Amino acid sequence: MNYFVLAAHAASVLTAIAYLVKDILWLRLLTMLACVAGIIFNYFVPHTPLWVVIHWNILFFVINLVQVAFIIKERREVDFSEEEKELYETLFKNFAPFEFMKLLRIGKWLEAKPGEVLAVERQELANVMLIYNGVVEVEAAGRMLTQLKDGSFIGEMSFITGGAATATVRAVEQTRYLSWSKADLRKLFNRNPSMRFAMQTVISTDLTNKLMRWPPAPLREILFLHCSQLALSPSPSLRAAQVRRSFQSSTGVRWTVRWLVR
Repeated sequence: MNYFVLAAHAASVLTAIAYLVKDILWLRLLTMLACVAGIIFNYFVPHTPLWVVIHWNILFFVINLVQVAFIIKERREVDFSEEEKELYETLFKNFAPFEFMKLLRIGKWLEAKPGEVLAVERQELANVMLIYNGVVEVEAAGRMLTQLKDGSFIGEMSFITGGAATATVRAVEQTRYLSWSKADLRKLFNRNPSMRFAMQTVISTDLTNKLMRWPPAPLREILFLHCSQLALSPSPSLRAAQVRRSFQSSTGVRWTVRWLVR
């Protein structure tokens, strides 16, 4: 048996594995190994080396080598502050450290004074906010619905559906929070799909916690207002009816959370 033929199988197997891994560093390393195996096969097995294929594999190898160097450099530069480290370990553990650093770079740390309004009902909200320390009140239709504390998102549902804010959010005490522009988040997630999926998990967890913590009536009211106001399907009335029915059971509420963050 010509052992060089095994190089062709190795190249294909390594490429297949590279497509399966989630970590971009491993994807590039496996692709580089596949290129090496492809070079070996195309040099030794044919009667004359297939230089066109070999040269292309060399180019692919070099491209991935450069990208691997950038990734390693980027990951070594990750250095969180105490606040950032706390957020990462409590809420964003499903992000790779360097991904979370990218998220932090487009965010802003801000302070809200007691009484300061962070979101206004039925008005466009340009940012998604995460409370780091403090308390805010959530109001809708002139009634106080609930309070949000450390680790809660503000504006995450309008970010998902693209609609206006469904409630007014006002700081009760001095509140420190992290704010992201929705436009910047979308650009970042378009460039990094894995971060989009990681963020969906974080938002899903936040919504689930709110489901468990909030009184049923206010929670259902605010979710239904939002879902019926800007449904994701071409038929908002149908979506609204589905959401209304889904609130009849705890299973339905869990389905609603999955529907919101998918």
